[in-house]
Amino acid sequence: MSTTDGWRRRRVPDARAQGPRTPIDPAKIGRSSVRRRARGMTHGEAVQALADAELDAHLDRRYEEAADHSSRRAAELAEWRRIGQLLAVTGGPYDPEDDAVVQEELAAEAAAAEAREAEQRAAARVAARADQLQALRERGTLEQTEPREGDEAARDELTRRAGSYVQPDVDAWLAHALAAHRGHYTDPAAREAAAGLLHPPVLAHAALLAALTQLVPGADVDQLPFAARLAAADSEAVGDLTAFLTRALTAGSPA
Repeated sequence: MSTTDGWRRRRVPDARAQGPRTPIDPAKIGRSSVRRRARGMTHGEAVQALADAELDAHLDRRYEEAADHSSRRAAELAEWRRIGQLLAVTGGPYDPEDDAVVQEELAAEAAAAEAREAEQRAAARVAARADQLQALRERGTLEQTEPREGDEAARDELTRRAGSYVQPDVDAWLAHALAAHRGHYTDPAAREAAAGLLHPPVLAHAALLAALTQLVPGADVDQLPFAARLAAADSEAVGDLTAFLTRALTAGSPA
């Protein structure tokens, strides 16, 4: 979005592009404030700071606006008590860097931040792959593309963008690749993982294609468009049909 500022046009950042903001935690702010003030204190000084904080909390109860800060106030009092108990053992001076509780919290926060960043990077990769698959389908070259790890998630992203409308061409592409062991589906582990990543109609479609191509050696999956329609209509029935065909093939009597 742009606005006019005199003779110049300046760019105003779009708030939606900045991502979700971390919610404010009054209790965390209160604990951090206490730790900064307590740095360098002895046990006696921490005990006096707790007494002062308790007095302030008692006096502030008379004011309605103080109720908005109740969670921060409670956290501050609890932190002063904890630091006082810690210094009763160590004597002081207090240093947050030597406080095991503080260091554990910082480590947990760092791990959580790293996990969030990893999730964001993964989401960005899925979105980029979904854009690529969309471009391939628009050019009519999706069927010539080898699927790769993560395409199941890209399929779900395309479906989400379409308002949960099923993407029959993408589903058929994945089913064909799974049945023919193409792309990353050459790996048995990837085929096994697909059972928990792809929707039942896609899995049923792939299984039926695999059975039919065994029944009619040399058959091209492009000659079996009815398999996709059957799987979409009743994936459970297609599963039963596939099991029947597989038993027949195993027995050596394809009827």
